[in-house]
Amino acid sequence: MSRTTPSRRVDIAAVFPELAPLARRTVRLHPRLGAPGVRDSSVGGPLLWPADEPWPVCEGPHPEEGDDELPVSPACVRLRRGLYARMSAGHQLDDQERAALDATYEGHAWGREPNALLPVAQLYARDIPGLPCPDGADLLQVLWCPLEHEPEELPAARLVWRSAAEVGAVLPVPPEPAHLSNHGDYVPEPCVLHPEVVTEYPAPGELEPGLAERIEDWCVRELTGADPRYQQEYQFRAYYSFELSVAPGWKAGGWGPWGFRDPWVMRCGACESVMSPLLTISSGQLDGSGWDPVEDRDAEEDLGVKIGRSYSMQLYHCPQSFEHPHLEVMQ
Repeated sequence: MSRTTPSRRVDIAAVFPELAPLARRTVRLHPRLGAPGVRDSSVGGPLLWPADEPWPVCEGPHPEEGDDELPVSPACVRLRRGLYARMSAGHQLDDQERAALDATYEGHAWGREPNALLPVAQLYARDIPGLPCPDGADLLQVLWCPLEHEPEELPAARLVWRSAAEVGAVLPVPPEPAHLSNHGDYVPEPCVLHPEVVTEYPAPGELEPGLAERIEDWCVRELTGADPRYQQEYQFRAYYSFELSVAPGWKAGGWGPWGFRDPWVMRCGACESVMSPLLTISSGQLDGSGWDPVEDRDAEEDLGVKIGRSYSMQLYHCPQSFEHPHLEVMQ
């Protein structure tokens, strides 16, 4: 099933022509629970990984013995989610099941071995219009170490670009990380994608102050008596932020979803070039805004990912070289 973002209530670039040259195309990924294969674009699905290529690991630094919160295993996270799903369906846990659920939070001792990375996303250029790829590559694979890392307290991501046609035998059973953060929020459920191209404009913090103020004044006039969700004075700017500028959810490209922190210019650590948004990893898909696809108005799916306090993790890449380190930030 395709996903369709409703048209914006108003063409904001027609009201403020200064926004027109700032428009960016983004691809909303619309991940939904499913059973993707290695030849599919996916979130949390299996990767087209060569059998003769070592699986990537994270050398840390990781927490060590003595930290307050012990790590858990992927098996613990899966058992925990399964039990919570049964409870949501009305099942009352018996004593044995309750003990098993409690045990999933106990954790295990930290080891010093490298931590195998976990698949996060696989994007084929054929499915994602405008996906930046090096010459000869048509596939982006994103993995991460499912533990918090400095300085952003985010999972440490690894980006791999490759040519799908050059992959021969595929690694059948990749290794799994020994250590996951105890809360288990960095294990994406297998999801199929329903890519959709939409147009975005910068968040208020990335606009020239004068333009941002005029847009806020317009929102006050436009919304008075029109939308009860945005009637409080402090929410008038939120109307532009949440309804007219930056699309929520998982997406490729576009503008950054700056919100709880002020934006800053993301510069490449290798060449100082201004970096470009590559991938937004979201804590949720549906937020009750006008961006929710018409097909999913009543849908609720937990994709297994929660960034911070339900924020987003955005990956930036250097437009000058795919070999330069990427940047990641919580927004």
